Amino acid sequence: MKRVILLALLGASLVGCAGHSPQLQRNHAYVVEWIGERPLMDYSHLTVTFDDAGRAYGNGGCNHWFAPYTLDGDTLTFGAIGSTRKACAPALMEQEQRFFKTLQTVQRWDISPIEQVRFWPAEGQPLRLWPEDS
Repeated sequence: MKRVILLALLGASLVGCAGHSPQLQRNHAYVVEWIGERPLMDYSHLTVTFDDAGRAYGNGGCNHWFAPYTLDGDTLTFGAIGSTRKACAPALMEQEQRFFKTLQTVQRWDISPIEQVRFWPAEGQPLRLWPEDS
């Protein structure tokens, strides 16, 4: 009898896990840690936030940016990116342009084994992000 109860509890817990799929949080910032194969420059702060109306926005390290996005399951795409036009140090501007270019080619997203959010472009390594502490 104990075995039957234990198996029933185990089966119920597995069903609960199978029905859970990760979701990108809306109205909560994600902080970019890597762009492809390169980590961010020290003290630069790049973010991505998704709103409920299909608009993504954040900080590109120098400028604020915005773009429409489409999210359907694990498929994620960004439309044309707009941004403010502030000038910063050349290295920071280069990093921001790599970030915008990579965002434009994102096709899907997932969660890594260490629970890091990854945005996968058509080719190459992903953008890697962490939820920003509230």
